[in-house]
Amino acid sequence: MTDQPHPDAFARAGTTGVFNADAKARFALCYPETAHVLTHRLLQHPLLELEALALLGEQLPEKSLEYNRGDLPIGIRPEDVPKTGLTIGETIRKIDSANSWCVLKNIEQIPAYRDLLMTLLGELEDVTRVTTGEMLRPEGFIFVSSPGSMTPYHFDPEHNILLQLRGWKTMTVFPAGDPRFAAPEAHEAYHSGGGPRNLPWDDALAAHGTDHRLEPGEAIFVPVMAPHYVRNGDRPSISLSITWRSEWSYAETDAHAMNSVLRKYGLKPSPPRRYPVNNLLKSFSYRALRKLGLD
Repeated sequence: MTDQPHPDAFARAGTTGVFNADAKARFALCYPETAHVLTHRLLQHPLLELEALALLGEQLPEKSLEYNRGDLPIGIRPEDVPKTGLTIGETIRKIDSANSWCVLKNIEQIPAYRDLLMTLLGELEDVTRVTTGEMLRPEGFIFVSSPGSMTPYHFDPEHNILLQLRGWKTMTVFPAGDPRFAAPEAHEAYHSGGGPRNLPWDDALAAHGTDHRLEPGEAIFVPVMAPHYVRNGDRPSISLSITWRSEWSYAETDAHAMNSVLRKYGLKPSPPRRYPVNNLLKSFSYRALRKLGLD
């Protein structure tokens, strides 16, 4: 097994808290429905240096790696994304010139990175617990991007904070739950297991997104299923995404899946409502169908 930095590197780095009081107050004000920028103090961490990330990529299983060309359009189907021919280690070590984009998924599989993830989430748990409840299924993702690379238009089912560590990028975020930006059928296909995260793009949508430029030391909270795309700046970029689920997010997932079932019977169900509505009726109904094998 490839050596990784010691699990207590976070403490040895001298970081006493990544999110200060002002950042936590802003998070509390906006969570869970409003995208917003926070400050953080997670810079120059040994687990997040380029060589450490290359070693991490070489240690993770293939299913936890995604890497491809970086010069993509805003809207593209996953099956159409071109590869580069580089290995994950080569991609990360040569990120300055590789014209690539890569993500290391589920870094919590490696103990040192799980410790880092849980430390970061633990700083925010007092806020999330009183709104969406316990933090469930914590996961971490690291993005390493060449200058000018693009993460296409998509949505994600998790509560997500993206911390910018090196370089800069602009994330354009659209309101969650608005069918203009992600049709109900796209949600239903995704949550019933048959659809991609990537969404169809129309240039007419661009005027409705909000641009958030992220420099090192800044982070952005992205609400559950808020459509967004990311354009990297003119320097190589490293970002860390810390995510979690909640009972509210799982209920929304089940409600979309239940709507998919209803649509098969010719009905036109109303989409799930956003927080603080909990969508429990459809959620419980879908869970019952799933137990009976009728989903």
